[in-house]
Amino acid sequence: MDHAIFAKWPAQYPDRLQLFSAPTPNGVKVGIMLEETGLPYEAHRVDIMANESHDPAFLALNPNGKIPAIYDPDGPGGKPLALWESGAILIYLADKSGQLLPADPAARYETIQWLMWQMGGVGPMFGQLGFFHKFAGREYEDKRPRDRYAAESARLLGVLDARLAGRSWIMGDDYSIADISLLGWVRNLIGFYEAAEIVGFDRFAHVQRWLDTGLARPTVQRGLVVTAA
Repeated sequence: MDHAIFAKWPAQYPDRLQLFSAPTPNGVKVGIMLEETGLPYEAHRVDIMANESHDPAFLALNPNGKIPAIYDPDGPGGKPLALWESGAILIYLADKSGQLLPADPAARYETIQWLMWQMGGVGPMFGQLGFFHKFAGREYEDKRPRDRYAAESARLLGVLDARLAGRSWIMGDDYSIADISLLGWVRNLIGFYEAAEIVGFDRFAHVQRWLDTGLARPTVQRGLVVTAA
């Protein structure tokens, strides 16, 4: 392997798909997906607190400087593929494995729709709420930013709760990349971000049931910790 990323994170198993990530809500998506599909992979932790995602070796893989990213030595046509953005990676791995994304075109696009909803709404809003509720933003005297993100996060939870009414998973009976994309974010919101009370999480019984069911999956439990150490 001659990619610059391997100068800092050498591959012990160069024939396997290489994951570069950290145990954040976006990072765990790909760990969970890889565990769910059974694709052989090797995980490398990128220490984002030490700014390793802006190391030149990582930027050679992802110029945006964000985790997660992958390097697949056996990409399309048998050629290596470097890929970043967690949603794009989920779609790629679903197509590569033939799992967790419906083959029916209408159902496929509906699943991708919910994935985009997570990426464009849930992730940014929950992340901002975490900043203003738990981290540096909590010291701000003006609570309007916190309250704005709390209200929008609660609204998004309401959308998810309505979707899950009468459904086991976002797409019905079939667990998919839509669920994988959201599990880590909802878990983080009420856990690490300590925001359950401020968003009134107890109101969203369908979301709670879905979250408990998802987190009970052994593949999810393993995927949450693949880059934890």
